[in-house]
Amino acid sequence: MNVNWRAISQANNSLAALSAACEGYGYHLEVTDRPLHDVTIYSINSINERLYRDEIAEADCITIAGGPHPSACYEEVARYADYVVVGEGEYTLPALLAAIEEGRDPPPGVATAAGYTPARHTVLLDGHPPFSHIKGFIEITRGCPFSCGYCQTPRLFGRCMRHRSVDEIARYASRYRDIRFVTPNAFAYGSDGVHLRLDRVERLLQSLNGQIYFGTFPGEVRPECVSQQSIELILDYCANTRLHFGAQSGSDEVLRRLHRGHTVEDVIRAVDLCRESGLVPIVDFILGLPFESDDDQRATLDLVRQVTRHGKAHIHYFMPLPGTPLSNARPRRLLPETEKVLGKLALGGRITGSWMDHEIRFFRRTSHL
Repeated sequence: MNVNWRAISQANNSLAALSAACEGYGYHLEVTDRPLHDVTIYSINSINERLYRDEIAEADCITIAGGPHPSACYEEVARYADYVVVGEGEYTLPALLAAIEEGRDPPPGVATAAGYTPARHTVLLDGHPPFSHIKGFIEITRGCPFSCGYCQTPRLFGRCMRHRSVDEIARYASRYRDIRFVTPNAFAYGSDGVHLRLDRVERLLQSLNGQIYFGTFPGEVRPECVSQQSIELILDYCANTRLHFGAQSGSDEVLRRLHRGHTVEDVIRAVDLCRESGLVPIVDFILGLPFESDDDQRATLDLVRQVTRHGKAHIHYFMPLPGTPLSNARPRRLLPETEKVLGKLALGGRITGSWMDHEIRFFRRTSHL
């Protein structure tokens, strides 16, 4: 049976992980720029789904769809795709391919037009390589204990953090000169995500050889996790001169309603610690949140100004994502003064991102089917 993977640049890391998983069961994924016989697999998100919907529906082959959008909207996607992998794919996808090849019903974790039975397993990262012949970033942690209202991560991967072992990470990191990681919070490695175990982070960093980039895209950190101790780990072991973390809002009330789990003061403290240590803070913000008042938006703008005196801000406009608590919320408008200040900061090279076109934000991200 020929198994094809539809090339979509935003899903390159998914390709690396799932290609490795499928190889373990004897299936080779052939990368293609169009649907081909016998089976073609798509990993899509809530932005690019509209670009591939008709192609999947009209494909003259068996189609499998997975990723953040199909996982959240599996009934909708099952109307035009033959099979929908819901959630993690390392075990479910090879099991589905075997079922197709043998003419059996799909396994749990796969939705069709006839219905859906939830998966009965959780992926252990050490049980599946992060990549094989198709290289990708090394995923060191999956899951997030926080429940930010706009985020799909805990809905896709759960709120219990799962970590790849130091030995496995070091084994795959040895294939790179520049080493980068996928994680929802790099400083939470080896912990439950709330109570940090920086001793385990240090053990990981000590095990690696090469140029280590830790706490930068695609493995940022949370602001309350930035401390003198965590920064010293970056300075002692890593090559990056930047630290990337999310503020999202300059209003404590907005942060509370988002269930972010940190305060504005945590963000300011993290920025100051970076500045004092010679690291450049790169801070994410979301504007246009549905319960953001004019004063809340102005507070965020003030925090953006403060951040950009010493670092850079990454700005995005709120987009409701399916499967999240804010999936049915509507973005609120940006104040004229906000657009003016952001435009000026952008011209000065102090901010990046897009507050006019939310698609740019989600074209950066990856998921594992």
